[in-house]
Amino acid sequence: MTPLPSPCISQCKLDAEQNCIGCRRSLDEIRLWSKASEAEKKQIWQRLLALPMLEKRKQCQRCSTEFSCGSGGKQGCWCMDFPPVLSVTTATGDCYCPTCLAAVIAERELAQIK
Repeated sequence: MTPLPSPCISQCKLDAEQNCIGCRRSLDEIRLWSKASEAEKKQIWQRLLALPMLEKRKQCQRCSTEFSCGSGGKQGCWCMDFPPVLSVTTATGDCYCPTCLAAVIAERELAQIK
């Protein structure tokens, strides 16, 4: 059985409630992670996965329009409603707005037909 990975995403900073703004674990969960049993780690992961997605303001790398990331959609974010034909981030490391993502997907599908 593969050990559960740490939820850490290397964006470590505590909010007012002493939870990490990156992985959203409490200070105690972070401190105890390396000594936690697999069952305890699973409980932490279940708690984290049950939390609502955090909404972020982003700027489209293609058209520079501001948009919300992490809001709406069937699976937490509107981008999850699109076909999974693109990686989440691109070479510049950011996302597309809904309009540009739809256009990029259509362009790639058209290129595959040719």
